[in-house]
Amino acid sequence: MRCYRADLHIHSVLSPCGGLEMAPSAVVNKLLSSGIEWFAITDHNSMANCPAYEAVARKAGLHFSWGVEIQSMEEIHILAYFDDPKMAQDFDRELYGSLLPIANDPDYFGDQVIIDENENILKVEPLALINSSMWDLSTVVERIQAFGGFAVPAHIDATVNSVISQLGFLPPQPEFKVLGISAKLDLQDYLSQHPHMIDKQYMRASDAHYLADLGHTCCRAYVQSASVKELMLAADKLDGRYIDSLNKN
Repeated sequence: MRCYRADLHIHSVLSPCGGLEMAPSAVVNKLLSSGIEWFAITDHNSMANCPAYEAVARKAGLHFSWGVEIQSMEEIHILAYFDDPKMAQDFDRELYGSLLPIANDPDYFGDQVIIDENENILKVEPLALINSSMWDLSTVVERIQAFGGFAVPAHIDATVNSVISQLGFLPPQPEFKVLGISAKLDLQDYLSQHPHMIDKQYMRASDAHYLADLGHTCCRAYVQSASVKELMLAADKLDGRYIDSLNKN
């Protein structure tokens, strides 16, 4: 078992609300200088940029996981993670087909740029990724699991787009053993106010949309390897695996 400093909620140049400064080399260099060893790209409703960021991460010796931040029909943000790139891409195609057919307005929301590892623009995504899927929360989780993925509610302490802000409570089903939290949340204080959630594990992440957001926060994953499979085992605290997010960095 070893400890990995991980930031598993980061946006790329594909997310319309993110900065075009979030190019692969810039992101990787900032993470390296911050001592973060494992990261995931989790753009809104698309994994189209994961290949580029994975290639640059591997060359730099960083661990990388394929991810996506899905907005459900209820406008709940759910993070999905995958070990197998092919399964991730198959899921991504199904997710794309579930999105509302609304065109992106780049002047209002920002550009949605798909790039290669050398930062060449391959495509500008025309569909508005900031909008919702037509899947409800239960369907989102079911489809993630059908493709071998792991579902984590994003920033549950947020006042918008969190499972609690949208529903008013953490539902018993689908069951979530790991919950995402915002970078600056005082977790001890939060749990003192929500003692019924003390048995959960919490994954702190930057949710970075700009380079200035990177490198200031992470969680510590005590696992055998930097993989989604190990993250799933950590969710059950199997054989000493767990996720520590009490500290903010």
